[in-house]
Amino acid sequence: MSAGEISAFVAGLCVAALPLLAAGYRLGRRAARTRSLAGLGTPVEHATFETLHTASLAAPPLRAGLTEETARKSARRLRTLLGTDALLLTDHESVLAWDGVGEHHRAQIVERLAGPVETGRGEAFRLTCEVPDCPLRWAVVAPLTVDDRVHGALVACAPGESAVLVRAAGEVARWVSVQLELADLDRSRTRLIEAEIRALRAQISPHFIFNSLAVIASFVRTDPERARELLLEFADFTRYSFRRHGDFTTLADELHAIDHYLALVRARFGDRLSVTLQIAPEVLPVALPFLCLQPLVENAVKHGLEGRTDKAHIGITARDAGAEALVVIEDDGAGMDPALLRRILAGEAGPSGGIGLSNVDERLRQVYGDDHGLVIETAVGAGMKITARLPKYQPGVHSGGLLPRE
Repeated sequence: MSAGEISAFVAGLCVAALPLLAAGYRLGRRAARTRSLAGLGTPVEHATFETLHTASLAAPPLRAGLTEETARKSARRLRTLLGTDALLLTDHESVLAWDGVGEHHRAQIVERLAGPVETGRGEAFRLTCEVPDCPLRWAVVAPLTVDDRVHGALVACAPGESAVLVRAAGEVARWVSVQLELADLDRSRTRLIEAEIRALRAQISPHFIFNSLAVIASFVRTDPERARELLLEFADFTRYSFRRHGDFTTLADELHAIDHYLALVRARFGDRLSVTLQIAPEVLPVALPFLCLQPLVENAVKHGLEGRTDKAHIGITARDAGAEALVVIEDDGAGMDPALLRRILAGEAGPSGGIGLSNVDERLRQVYGDDHGLVIETAVGAGMKITARLPKYQPGVHSGGLLPRE
């Protein structure tokens, strides 16, 4: 199921199925204590609002997957959604959370899980009970299915048989299944981002590392203090590039790592490379994907100096643009054929085509949306100008955090 199809499915369930539950089963169960709703619309409109609000509170824990903790946090909201006396969330063979009365029925319900969990089809059955004041006499098991895999079940318990409860429990179980599918997508997306970062780390040019160490070695005898400074620059750059925590960093930290990188490059090329930085202090705390700008600067160095014997210039600008930070990296080097650039960004140019550009472009689109990909201006012999627009505030994006994009 694509992201668009999932969004449409979620919207459809929230707008159509959940209000139906509120107007049907829950209002039927609570008709005896219905009170005046003057000023709040009709009873169905009021129930619709309450249902959507309750669903919005139940969704966040489920977006982390189905565990004892997330089941416990969402079970009460889901029971409120259905208006039942008890509600359970289970995995394949045990109860993860029980909200409501009648927990002495646990073993009886667990015995009946095998069929629905194995077949993926719901089941309703009578509960036998010798406790005189226990209100539970009927249970509905609705499997929680993601991509044809059953993760567990939602079990709703009530005083008596009800066809409406069977349908309502099935609809809520499908809604829960969508949240679990989104959780799976979030985990897949996280693994993809981690793989992309590993690819970027692997792409940090071995030639750069070799040349940096060679330059440092060349200063060991002639200028030991200079060699020591460069060794510290190299250590700080590699420590940042291979850090293990967080998928985001701040613009300040990314620029600091770039400064270490450029110090090593300048030590090798001397006066052949000049760098201009214009950084607005107010954008330094802005969060952005880790290793997002360094590959762009490395690209500028490569294309700025490639095949040249004269001086090359690189400009790095970061300025405040209202709701965004605007970062521009440009060089006056060899440039690139726009057709080749399009193939690189589409991932069609192969590893030698510049994995850094396509990787950064893809990650920016994943985090901020398709309208925040890289904007690149170039032509053969005309240098290259790369612009990245970074929203200052994006839900789920913070330094050191992980990015669940809604």
